[in-house]
Amino acid sequence: MVRKDVDANKIKSARETIKPFIKRTALKHSDFFSSLCQGAVYLKLENTQVSNAFKIKGALNKILHLTPEEKQRGVITPSSGNHGLAVAMAAKKLNLSAKIIVPETTPRKKINKIKKYNVELMIYGKEWDEAEQKALELARKEGMTYVSSYNDPFVIAGQGTIGLEILEELPEVEIVLVPIGGGSLISGIATAVKDRNRDIKVIGVQSKASPVMYESLKAGKIVKMRIEDSIADGLSGGIEEGSITFEIIQKNVNEVILVKEETIKEAIRLLWEKDNQVVEGAGAVGPAALIENREQFKNKKIVVVISGGNIDDDLFNEITSNSTKL
Repeated sequence: MVRKDVDANKIKSARETIKPFIKRTALKHSDFFSSLCQGAVYLKLENTQVSNAFKIKGALNKILHLTPEEKQRGVITPSSGNHGLAVAMAAKKLNLSAKIIVPETTPRKKINKIKKYNVELMIYGKEWDEAEQKALELARKEGMTYVSSYNDPFVIAGQGTIGLEILEELPEVEIVLVPIGGGSLISGIATAVKDRNRDIKVIGVQSKASPVMYESLKAGKIVKMRIEDSIADGLSGGIEEGSITFEIIQKNVNEVILVKEETIKEAIRLLWEKDNQVVEGAGAVGPAALIENREQFKNKKIVVVISGGNIDDDLFNEITSNSTKL
């Protein structure tokens, strides 16, 4: 039975647990995006994390809390890339066996990074949901320890350490923009932020191509729906029935904004040209929200979480070779 309690104390405990293995990423003021929305915009650069994505924090916190017997059985996880890489890195550090299940849509760069570690990699299913079901099935069949990429309090607490860092560096922050897929990142950050100050707005951002959390919140329950291909592959796919992230988001997240695929590409380009940051689609949805909703963020102090930078080189070059519209 998954324990459902995630609070600020567990996030503080997670920070001490994972501190030896991760880096504290910079909070960088963006002159360009500040000027764009006439506010003060800071980028929380998790794309510069040890795995080039935030996922290592949650994966490490979960795996470091496994019992000796759970570790002995080895770990299995589904992933769209970054979480799988994080689990692979954590498994190597702790000398555990690991099996990673990724869908066919997983970017080649993420697959190649996972392959560098001594793990069993399986490519299964056209979409995230199929990979998730396969991983759950194999966990039962083979007796491995299942590590969810989002539906786990230890994973959420690990991601929430980003919220603590934001509050320490910019206590006067008014809005935090966070990418949202299965919801572990925003659940952790929102829990940390709202514990300190309920007036700080936490806003999730998803692509219009895969708005599962947006539609679920609107319906008041987790819904299944057809999704389209998205450059924000790390945010694509459905949400496991009963996921604890849904309840946390209902309680602590102010709203969820949907952005267009073309705007995400534009944000990737601008982050490179104006802030010298290599950012994948999932990591660029926050800046995309600024581009599409400038008036909403006018005169505000905003932190935008840049969640990852594992974008295929060819795709990145194709996007950044086009001139900007702004």
